[in-house]
Amino acid sequence: MNSYGDFASVYDKLMHGDINYERLADTIENILDEYDTDANLVCDLACGTGNVTLPLARRGYDMIGVDLSESMLSAARDKAYAENTDVLFLCQNIANLDLYGTVDAFLCMIDGFNYILSPQVLMDSLSRIRTCFLNPGGVLIFDVSTYKKLSQTLGSNIFVHSSGEVFYTWQNRYISSKRLCDMYLNFFIKTGGAYRRFEERHLQRAYTEKELRSILTCAGFRDIRAYSALPFDRAEADGQRLLLAARG
Repeated sequence: MNSYGDFASVYDKLMHGDINYERLADTIENILDEYDTDANLVCDLACGTGNVTLPLARRGYDMIGVDLSESMLSAARDKAYAENTDVLFLCQNIANLDLYGTVDAFLCMIDGFNYILSPQVLMDSLSRIRTCFLNPGGVLIFDVSTYKKLSQTLGSNIFVHSSGEVFYTWQNRYISSKRLCDMYLNFFIKTGGAYRRFEERHLQRAYTEKELRSILTCAGFRDIRAYSALPFDRAEADGQRLLLAARG
């Protein structure tokens, strides 16, 4: 449902104000240390423009970035080239992942799994990741927008953002029977003396921590731990983001 086409051109401008990616990379490394895993080759699912992939590559990890959006991957490749960082980027749907071998750890940050709308599809995807592409004892780390965030904070609310170059309206509709947050964004981007308009529609599913733990267990993962995404701490019941880690 989401396209991340034209959105790729403004994604970094919007997200860097909300997320400290170097600090998120610190959190990921702390969790890998907690699991006492010697991760070298790491696959970043739903990597977008490489905001998590590239900081970890600079820290010495051998990174693979996977995303469905060619526009987002193009931006990621441009950034990697500009800083002379070697990363393999693949255009794939993470629900049908097909790597060339196995890796030591998987990441899926900033809502990637929220976009998998079916719990069964998510379980099947995680089972495939564990059995086909994760080295024995490897670690999966991912974060999601919480049930509270999607159902209440975003809910059926409308938001407006205005900056020097970007203006957008963000209209949401929460479908409680399906636990889906339907998000419609209307962008106006300043280009020269005029504004260019484009639209984005995104659907995300609200998963609870209990549900995600059950899905991970059914997919064969163990030693499941929950954190708040930032700071590196134990999960809060009413938090806006939830970070989960598990061993394959």
